[in-house]
Amino acid sequence: MNIREVITKEDSRKFLLFPLSIYKTIPEWIRPLNKDIREVFDPKKNKFVRHGECSRFLAWDENGKLSGRIAVFINTRTAKKEKQPTGGIGFFESVNDRKIAHSLFDRARKWLAERGMEAMDGPVNFGERDSWWGLIVNGFHPPQYKMNYNPPYYQDLFESYGFQTWFEQWCFALKVYKPLQEKIHIRHDLIKEDPDYATRHLEKSRIEKYAEDFRIVYNKAWAKHGGGKELESRQVLHLFKSMKPVMDEKLIWFVYYKNEPVAMWVNLPDINQLFRKFNGRFGIIEKLRFILMMKTSTLNKFIGLVFGVIPEHQGKGVDSYMILEGATVIRNERKYEDYEMQWIGDFNPKMVSVAESLGTYKSRVLKTYRYLFDRNIPFERHRML
Repeated sequence: MNIREVITKEDSRKFLLFPLSIYKTIPEWIRPLNKDIREVFDPKKNKFVRHGECSRFLAWDENGKLSGRIAVFINTRTAKKEKQPTGGIGFFESVNDRKIAHSLFDRARKWLAERGMEAMDGPVNFGERDSWWGLIVNGFHPPQYKMNYNPPYYQDLFESYGFQTWFEQWCFALKVYKPLQEKIHIRHDLIKEDPDYATRHLEKSRIEKYAEDFRIVYNKAWAKHGGGKELESRQVLHLFKSMKPVMDEKLIWFVYYKNEPVAMWVNLPDINQLFRKFNGRFGIIEKLRFILMMKTSTLNKFIGLVFGVIPEHQGKGVDSYMILEGATVIRNERKYEDYEMQWIGDFNPKMVSVAESLGTYKSRVLKTYRYLFDRNIPFERHRML
């Protein structure tokens, strides 16, 4: 067996294209856009590269056949916040061979240990948790945009090495026209009677306003959650403008109390249905095709990205008010049949309860694993929120 670090352009090309050999017989897989993978390792595109370290490795079997890949990284701003300094592994792919997979894990562990790490999480992203995070263990459906996908045997490759479940990631889904539970209607009606509350969906012509409303709610509801950093206005406006071409105005909702934003529910059409057709490419021609397809194609599914209510208005029924107001408009549009939320950690029972209250079913289960280098240290799961 031969394991080598990715150094040359040819190495990078092999790293990018290797998954094609794993998924060529798996119709559910949707090939990620090449640019999205490249940007993870580009310091000009990924700020985490600028304040961290990263390397990639390729593995060849005894016959000289390329058989696996892995990325390993350290976010120096967060690595030492854990009890054991912790790095990450991701973008792992391997043939169904424990020897190949375990050798890649060994190489990643050695690289991290040389830099003072005492544990590794995987498969995770060298970036935010909203992309390329977790291993699918149940619900092998076509993935959402920037969601990991893997063959079922990957679970054995991780667990036979000694990785343990740090937390589970649950996706919830429902049919758009399924009636919502009666308690949602009751709680909705109580808030609707209060003239100080109002709800509106986003308008692209006023995207600056809604970007700022999102920032206000996010910072109050989520930023201090787990020591997170507050979002800046320019940062959110850039995000909203980048999302504008794929936004459906009636999928993004806000609740206001005395004209101040207190809740938001952000959803997008399932654009991976379109990216499936591009075979990883997204050049000028594909971008033009994408714009045309967004106008002419029927996307029958939308994805829940962010849901939040500021603390002062939690437990009052604001969530039910926003959901039912939004659902009524979305149903009347008669464009979508299915809804699936991005994953919710099993460590977040409040959000799990909100998801379950809609009458959803658990559509996918992913796992984030942790491996402690000192096998004598007691393992602890992610703390509950």
